[in-house]
Amino acid sequence: MYEKLVSYASKQLELDPSEITPDSTFESLGIDSLDIVEMIMDLESELGIELDMENQSIATFRELADFIDSKIN
Repeated sequence: MYEKLVSYASKQLELDPSEITPDSTFESLGIDSLDIVEMIMDLESELGIELDMENQSIATFRELADFIDSKIN
């Protein structure tokens, strides 16, 4: 899942994949809340699942990947 998130961020948000690490925060990469919502909606559509992000404290790519993996498995 982590690789999918990096691929998405590099294509849709025009980020250099080499700058993204598992512990990169969205804030440190200039990803705002609107970008995150759009990314989640796209992933929900692609994966055919619902990701309830309310009450979630997710700040890094690793945390988001782990959260999505927990919903898939």
